[in-house]
Amino acid sequence: MRSRLAVPLIVTALATSLALSGCQLLGGEDPSSALESLTSGLASGDLSAVPFDVADPSAAYGDVVTGLGEVQPSVDAAEADVTDDTATAELTWTWELDDQPWTYAATADLTLVEDAWQVAWAPDLVEPSLVEGEHLTLTRTAPERGQIMGAGDRAIVAPRDVVRLGLDKTKLTVTDDVAAAASAIATVLRIDVDSFAQRAVAAGDKAFVEALVLRADEATTAVPPSYADIPGAVALADQQDLGPSRGFAAPILGSVGEATAEIIEASDGAVEAGDVVGLSGLQARYDDELSGTPGLSVIAAGADNDRTVHEIAAVAGAPLQTTLDIDLQTKAEQALADVGPASALVAIRPSDGAILAAASGPGSKGLNTATYGQYAPGSTFKVVSSLALLRSGLTPEDSVQCDATTVVDGKSFKNYDDYPSSGIGTITLRQAVANSCNTAFISSRSVLKDGDLANAAAALGLGVDHDLGFPAYFGQVPPPEVETEAAADLIGQGKVLASPMAMATVAASVAAGRAVLPVLLPSLGTSQTAPAAPLTGPEAAALKGLMRAVVTDGSGSFLGDLPGEVGAKTGTAEYGTPDASGSLPTHTWMIATQGDLAVAVFVETGQSGSTTAGPILERFLS
Repeated sequence: MRSRLAVPLIVTALATSLALSGCQLLGGEDPSSALESLTSGLASGDLSAVPFDVADPSAAYGDVVTGLGEVQPSVDAAEADVTDDTATAELTWTWELDDQPWTYAATADLTLVEDAWQVAWAPDLVEPSLVEGEHLTLTRTAPERGQIMGAGDRAIVAPRDVVRLGLDKTKLTVTDDVAAAASAIATVLRIDVDSFAQRAVAAGDKAFVEALVLRADEATTAVPPSYADIPGAVALADQQDLGPSRGFAAPILGSVGEATAEIIEASDGAVEAGDVVGLSGLQARYDDELSGTPGLSVIAAGADNDRTVHEIAAVAGAPLQTTLDIDLQTKAEQALADVGPASALVAIRPSDGAILAAASGPGSKGLNTATYGQYAPGSTFKVVSSLALLRSGLTPEDSVQCDATTVVDGKSFKNYDDYPSSGIGTITLRQAVANSCNTAFISSRSVLKDGDLANAAAALGLGVDHDLGFPAYFGQVPPPEVETEAAADLIGQGKVLASPMAMATVAASVAAGRAVLPVLLPSLGTSQTAPAAPLTGPEAAALKGLMRAVVTDGSGSFLGDLPGEVGAKTGTAEYGTPDASGSLPTHTWMIATQGDLAVAVFVETGQSGSTTAGPILERFLS
């Protein structure tokens, strides 16, 4: 017999099924397919396959988002909330803007039309606050660049007042000739006339065409009054990251400016045209730390009032600490200001190796002579040779033979031209150093073994490379290939090379009684390679005495009136091509110690260490 409950049970199950499936049974397919198509199309930018309620809105979508640049979003849809023939779904948008995610939610509205779901197109599908006619635009805010700091936490490179000179084309009248005005500006400012005129003509009608940037204090005297009478000529006040003076430690610190095409290409998209970056020196090497992170603003533009819909504040660059003493660096550059050839002055604090000054003179033409120049050190290297001789058993009071000339394998060596005649003959090692007798050192070479000279150099910090975080040349003392080369090495010629920084390090090591490692960037924490035969206390004391004798009894006597106990060594090294008389040009050097200060002065071409480099050293130590 049939049960009377069968039909009601079937009806109840059907009702439950209908309730669970919603519109799937009553109205057609689930909206998830349409949402999947939507999220895929929004991510790719191609909406042609998305079932919208209007014709393909790909172009309209592109207009909304093109201002964000060449970046594709990721879009995820939550499960749709379906009511009869309508549905809504939350969309989670994520844009990676300069590697910083911007994530927000928007809502997709769908309608069931003839058993198929259609998505409603509107700008607020892309960003919930957008209205018709608005679009998104990304703008960047440049961060404050990190400062390069000197000793005592004084800012070396910091924003300083400048004046930008050039042609403002908006200030020209219809009768003014652009080329003529630009030519007049270039003439007055003494820059290339044709080049500036061409740039001015090519620039837009509202452009400011920059001709020259001067420090504010320079502009008052460098720009003649006639500049103001030129049509379109303007002087705009601004700030720029600069050192205390023009060229201040520039070969080391470097410069900042708009990114070059080469930098942009090598950045793999990280740097764009118009970005300000480090172009050279420390500014370039540590650009990532100094430049900071740009700020980002996403603007809803196109309506009556633009508004910000997303913002990330700029993060200022980190400061870079150096050991440079602004006052001593300034003094060093002033001491070199009138030197014609390439030149340098390096000052090191022996107690901790801090580089207090590293100046390259105007004759270096922007090259880093101070820490990266590579030159024969001449007789300043006799400090190293003296250590090698001391280690062989000689004492400062032992006798050595100083002849007017000596011959090694047919090559004649002599002393410098104004060597005192009283110093010829049998003299002490102390006298040989004080008067800088070449032949005495060469004649003593037989007591040295292979490697002795290089080991002595290493004990004084020379010839052992370290990464100091900037271009630094520590010099070389390679094994001699022939006897004449071994002889020349002892007087700082042959194949021996050093930078002014390396010779300042030698002087600093004598003062400190150990191999000093120069330091410019304290945070770098460079580990020093220990010398095979470290400098001992008695050795350092003997070398101090020898350098002191140069001042009390020898070629550095002109330093005798300086305060404190000054030790020194002069140096001259032949190089290059002989002149008509057969004489070779000479590098001139002088190194010195004064309390907790060690200094090296170098001039690429001069008469002698005492007459060319000496006065520069004296001015600096006074």
